[in-house]
Amino acid sequence: MDQRVEAFFKRYEKAILESDTDVIGSLYADVFMFGGPQGVQSVKKEDFLKVIPRRKAWFASVGLVNSRLERVEDASLDARYSLVKTVWRMSFEKSGAKKDIETRASYVLEHRGDSFQTILQIDDQDLTARVKELGLA
Repeated sequence: MDQRVEAFFKRYEKAILESDTDVIGSLYADVFMFGGPQGVQSVKKEDFLKVIPRRKAWFASVGLVNSRLERVEDASLDARYSLVKTVWRMSFEKSGAKKDIETRASYVLEHRGDSFQTILQIDDQDLTARVKELGLA
């Protein structure tokens, strides 16, 4: 695996945990595609960053205590783009109950010098629906 890709996702993991919008913003292109079970849409980075505080508050309300990167698999598509598949472990504690879920997401990263930017993110699951299934929301 490209160590730069692993470093990119470790940085992303920490930024998500801390809701660090400056770092998160540096990891996404100005406009990127986001896909999930409901379909795909183009997203402006500035709009995405506005959602981060609400996202953090919602996850806190459903008891998220940790979200950690468990696996990163990358494949170079060409000299400019990489496809990266990730597995995350999300841990919840609410009303004395502890639950862990595994989530998966795929990313297409564009190489930008020594760094990368996300130009496409595809979440394999609807996290809101999954949290509701677990009885946390």
